[in-house]
Amino acid sequence: MERLIAIAIMSAALASSAVADCGGETPCTLSAGSYHIARPDRDNGPIPAVMFLHGHGGSAVGVLNMREMVESFTARGYAVIAPNGARRPNGPRSWSFLPEFGGRDDFSFLPEVLNDAATRFDVDPERTVLAGFSSGAFMVNYLACKEPEAFAAYLPVSGGFWRPQPETCAGPVSLYQSYGWSDEVVPLEGRILGGGRFTQGDIWAGLELWRDTLGCDTHAPDRIWQDDTRQLRRWNCGEGHTLTFELFPGGHRVPSGWADRAITWIEAQIPATPDTE
Repeated sequence: MERLIAIAIMSAALASSAVADCGGETPCTLSAGSYHIARPDRDNGPIPAVMFLHGHGGSAVGVLNMREMVESFTARGYAVIAPNGARRPNGPRSWSFLPEFGGRDDFSFLPEVLNDAATRFDVDPERTVLAGFSSGAFMVNYLACKEPEAFAAYLPVSGGFWRPQPETCAGPVSLYQSYGWSDEVVPLEGRILGGGRFTQGDIWAGLELWRDTLGCDTHAPDRIWQDDTRQLRRWNCGEGHTLTFELFPGGHRVPSGWADRAITWIEAQIPATPDTE
């Protein structure tokens, strides 16, 4: 009997190690792609997480090399999940947020990554948000619009919708949009690409779509304020949903200190449960 118990314990340990046989520099592989994860130094219950999507031509490893951002999240108890965009034929990694792009179905792939991270690393799906930069931010907006309940909240940086933008979205979300005032790569007003084949959308029009989706009675913000060099607007529309717009000085980048501000906003929308404090 003791020998059988010992074998059972050993088998369970081996099974557990097989589940989490990746992380850090070792990618976790799914049938449709891969992701990397950086975990906080904690083991008390399900872990909240930020899934962060890289920009056009970026990679999951590149996201984990954004040390200030990643360390800010992990220091406050959040895992950082960094999926890899799929490679286009003869091109760089990116995200298929428009049907014209073809390739992998990222609307299915990203929830699959979340489910896998929940199984392998005890990530809490109810407290995982989707964030992204540039092309990753476009993907964040489109997934939030199409599948609003896929993640707990959405945080796009330097990206919105393309033209023609969706006429409606499936339901309200909590969304924190950050943008650089002098962004010339994805300007606030949008720009035309590919000889007229594609048009990056107007960020202000995208915010209008989100206000309509949230059921705002007026376009006027509930609050307008300045925090150091940043200008902010906030709309509280619909039960339990908030739209916040942050305009920061500078261009096409994730601004310094964004991660800490993002966590403060996240925790105002999704209060910590007792076993994750």
